[in-house]
Amino acid sequence: MTHSVAILGASGYTGAELVRLIATHPALRIAALTADRKAGQAMADVFPHLRHLDLPRLTTVEEVDFAALDLVFCALPHGLSQALVRDLPRDLRVVDLGADFRLRDPAAYEKWYGLPHAAPELQPEAVYGLTEFYREEIRAARLVAGTGCNAATVQLALRPLIEAGLIDLDDIVCDLKNGISGAGRGLKENMLFAERSEDVAGYGQGGRHRHLGEFDQEFSALAGREVRILFTPHLVPVNRGILASCHLKGDALAIHAALEARYAAEPFVIVLPYGQLPAMGHVQGSNFCHIGIIGDRVGGRALVVSTLDNLCKGSSGQALQNANLMLGLDETAGLMLAPVFP
Repeated sequence: MTHSVAILGASGYTGAELVRLIATHPALRIAALTADRKAGQAMADVFPHLRHLDLPRLTTVEEVDFAALDLVFCALPHGLSQALVRDLPRDLRVVDLGADFRLRDPAAYEKWYGLPHAAPELQPEAVYGLTEFYREEIRAARLVAGTGCNAATVQLALRPLIEAGLIDLDDIVCDLKNGISGAGRGLKENMLFAERSEDVAGYGQGGRHRHLGEFDQEFSALAGREVRILFTPHLVPVNRGILASCHLKGDALAIHAALEARYAAEPFVIVLPYGQLPAMGHVQGSNFCHIGIIGDRVGGRALVVSTLDNLCKGSSGQALQNANLMLGLDETAGLMLAPVFP
């Protein structure tokens, strides 16, 4: 059986990544692609690397026949999915790649994103889309909220450790490096080549990064108490990739054993042998997350390094993984692509 899907916001990086992944999917057909400013154009004119594919032309959202679809991917800027999803048919499954439904408390959404939630009545049914930890809820969901890419990278490293009580919850320091595509495709002066090339710069520092809302929500719920991590993200001059270095108080060997056991059966999370650390280049273009653990020279401390591709496992790949579950398909369908190297 083939399922018809639409990608709303297909002219952005995550929309193009969804097209790339679905192109080899055995059970999905792209029935509609939407854009705003680029409506009416061929996808090949917007993304020449997709020229070999037979794709529908970009349209406006108003032109989409939602009754003919099985699932919709919303790859829209923050704030645009809420009202749109509210008006979609109730039997249509939705995977939102943006931030509109990630935070369960509408007040927390307003705090971190600076505007009131436009569809708070939908928030209780939204399932948080970190597949490895919400798999059964996602299978039964009508609406899934994809995680932030930074949030996914750090949570895959830390959730099993918090659940097992293996680390000091008041001593978690995460330093993260993020590729430029994480800032989106919109034109921004500070993202020009001359501004970012040969440079590394922090952003959202001092507890201001929006993904902290997800960390606060998820880690505190796991621990049954307030957990506030120290988190500093940096932009680095690479196109794709996230690498998070998490400095923790705990026994490194026990941490490695716990992560290895937790992810032994997971198709996309690979825990490296103890003492080996991953690099961004090992996962680019793939839906894999690699995690490595080493002990620190200071006794009782450990370094856990997690890396994934922000556009794939951190966003579009995660969205497709969740869509597969929602449609009753093989979770790995369309996603077993080897990383691109070099």
